[in-house]
Amino acid sequence: MRIVLGIEYDGTGFFGWQRLTHGPSLQAEVEAALAFVADHPVATTCAGRTDAGVHARCQVVHFDSEAQRDARAWVLGATTRLPRQVAVLWARHVEPEFHARFSAVARRYRYVLSNRAVRPALEARQVAWERIPLDDEAMHAAAQALVGEHDFSAFRALACQAAHARREVRALAVRREGEHVVIEIEANAFLHHMVRNIVGSLLEVGRGERPREWIAQLLHGRDRALAGATAPAQGLTFLGPRYPARWGLPPEVSVRPGF
Repeated sequence: MRIVLGIEYDGTGFFGWQRLTHGPSLQAEVEAALAFVADHPVATTCAGRTDAGVHARCQVVHFDSEAQRDARAWVLGATTRLPRQVAVLWARHVEPEFHARFSAVARRYRYVLSNRAVRPALEARQVAWERIPLDDEAMHAAAQALVGEHDFSAFRALACQAAHARREVRALAVRREGEHVVIEIEANAFLHHMVRNIVGSLLEVGRGERPREWIAQLLHGRDRALAGATAPAQGLTFLGPRYPARWGLPPEVSVRPGF
């Protein structure tokens, strides 16, 4: 049987999702917990790998098991074996053709900045900090140049292993919520560090160091060396993927009507 899970986690203290030999990973923790419930080794596939320090509101993974367990057993059994900053939200049995990565038609991220003179304490693990007042309206206007299908080489990490840099950004919004500046982006797929590199460049616009047109110039120039610095990991949360409704997954990871 193929089982799909929705998982949330605080990525602080982990070296990212992918299993590693030199540090703690979320994949290793999740697989160990699932193996305990299944009573056999489990190998998971995720919707999108997250980097060290990055969080997830609803990471989606699939795995195969012959163990006869209901959804409640997978959710509660695994969560009791996981560190406190990791929890399984839901479980579904699906057809074997489902693939957590390749069945997804979109992915969504949120980046949150605490924009005040004093660094955050209570939210230190969940947001990045920018002390200079930001012009969120200028950031939003500049970001619209990135909407659509483009070559995002200017916002691609040098170590990115993707075959090409063309991606389709379907929505990108910047808004202020009190002391927070929130950037949300949805695309068919993302390059390595793409969101954090976009945020780093938008920050230069928000601080008044660059004009709004600069983001479009970066996009068309395709030169990573000219773009802004990579924004800190702790402000980034993977909201989750989106799948066609036919898979019967919860609304938060299903395609919106009219998509």
